[in-house]
Amino acid sequence: QVQLVESGGGLVQAGVSLRLSCAASGRTFVGRNVGWFRQAPGKERDFVAAIAWKNSNTYYAESVKGRFTISRDNAKNTVYLQMNSLKPEDTAVYYCAAGNAWTYFTDSQYYTRETYRYWGQGTQVTVSS
Repeated sequence: QVQLVESGGGLVQAGVSLRLSCAASGRTFVGRNVGWFRQAPGKERDFVAAIAWKNSNTYYAESVKGRFTISRDNAKNTVYLQMNSLKPEDTAVYYCAAGNAWTYFTDSQYYTRETYRYWGQGTQVTVSS
């Protein structure tokens, strides 16, 4: 089992930055692809960003490309989501998710909720205008 705990959310004004963290316990992130998703009230849980274990390739939703950066620190067993130039439409609960260890993802699978086995409880990000 992998337990994921997100942190770093908060209430901020538009234009500022936040960095979310996702820490793994129980089992590590070693060998796992990791993604961030977000869910706004009344909406589906949508893909935000992902990072591959094998080569650290990154994947981004079009809406965040150029503003958000996903990274991982294997020594700290933590994945980060650096969010710059935040907009009110970024307001959502942000979830970290991890796949099974040593499991290959096709490029399209990184964007799909069902690909990920383990989920955190989420952290709220609210961006005011």
